[in-house]
Amino acid sequence: MKRTEHNDKPCSIAQTLGIIGDSWTLLILRNCFLKTRRFADFQQQLGLTRHLLSDRLSKLVDNDILNKVPYGKSGKRFEYRLTAKGASLAKVFIAMNQWGNDWLFEEGSAPTQYEHLDCGQVMQPDLSCSECGGKINHKNIKMVVGDSIKETMRTTEKEQWNELLGFAANND
Repeated sequence: MKRTEHNDKPCSIAQTLGIIGDSWTLLILRNCFLKTRRFADFQQQLGLTRHLLSDRLSKLVDNDILNKVPYGKSGKRFEYRLTAKGASLAKVFIAMNQWGNDWLFEEGSAPTQYEHLDCGQVMQPDLSCSECGGKINHKNIKMVVGDSIKETMRTTEKEQWNELLGFAANND
């Protein structure tokens, strides 16, 4: 089956997956959060071929998720450091880690947890509304279309929405 790219879809999730949506890229980013920076270290830790690792790192650099920074006296070797854009993916990794701990491991046997450095306690991530502070879950939120999708819906025949958007949209 041919791999489908979703970069043309006006959807934040689809476009994000187009950049970070394969397992090797996610593992490279996980290791970045664990302070891995050098090509040889990524290769040794993950067991990737040079070609595959180079391809994934280049994609992350091209999308401003990692910076490629020279190190050493010769300037011919590089480290890969998270940019602000890359560091903002921490929320995604914390959520994925928590989901894995909750659903893939027995209680009390989670392989990794997060310690909140401000208070020194192991924390459980908890999503809350930026406006009222209330806890959020799948039952008390809904995704609504933004201006770019409204424009697509306004300028495109309804029969083409699903193909263009990749999901069923309501215009309410």
